[in-house]
Amino acid sequence: MANQPQVAWVTGGTGGIGTAICRSLAEAGFLVVAGYRNPDKAKTWLESQKADGFDNMALSGVDLSNYQACMDGAREIIDTHGPISVLVNCAGITRDGTLKKMAQEQWTEVIDTNLNSVFNTCRSVINPMLEQGYGRIINISSINGRKGQFGQVNYAAAKAGMHGLTMSLAQETATKGITVNTVSPGYIATDMIMEIPEKVREAIRETIPVKRYGTPEEIGRLVAFLADEQSGFITGANIDINGGQFMG
Repeated sequence: MANQPQVAWVTGGTGGIGTAICRSLAEAGFLVVAGYRNPDKAKTWLESQKADGFDNMALSGVDLSNYQACMDGAREIIDTHGPISVLVNCAGITRDGTLKKMAQEQWTEVIDTNLNSVFNTCRSVINPMLEQGYGRIINISSINGRKGQFGQVNYAAAKAGMHGLTMSLAQETATKGITVNTVSPGYIATDMIMEIPEKVREAIRETIPVKRYGTPEEIGRLVAFLADEQSGFITGANIDINGGQFMG
């Protein structure tokens, strides 16, 4: 692995938090393959990253809810760029609503995108990682998977389930040079948060003990730390990064 950059596959890599993760990993020397949903947005995104000096980035448009697509996508990444050393599961959507009003489609779409995708991607990289005797898997969950959230039974269930997968897979791979960890961000100052009306945004901020939102770069820094070869004694962990809003 010393002769070429290690490859990191980041699903949801073109989003707000995903972009910061990609940039942190690229700065750490990884060749980063960013997953995307919107091809036009992804092309513009890649051009902007390269304009900022991040030449060690590429794109992968895999349907994460499709098992075979993930298997094929991982194989294409390996054939094109080399062995996948790091997998970051950052892709996610919301389809909010109280349970009494939630349509089955709202539940299924979130579970497929936020949880089934994690099985699909982990399944697609685990055998190659076992063969090479090395790997880092980092699953991006949420504070709402830790504490629940009104109107998000689907999202909270998916994010909580993600860490169950993390803990189990960590035990299966602990002696194989592979670590598996969860990162659970709180409220992060992405475009989605900043588009909330200021009055509501300030009310949310007041509930955070440190009295500010987190930054995408803080998430990226933590992921890069977990992805490092020297972080091999951390596995099966759920690391909260939420400004003290939830401690448990």
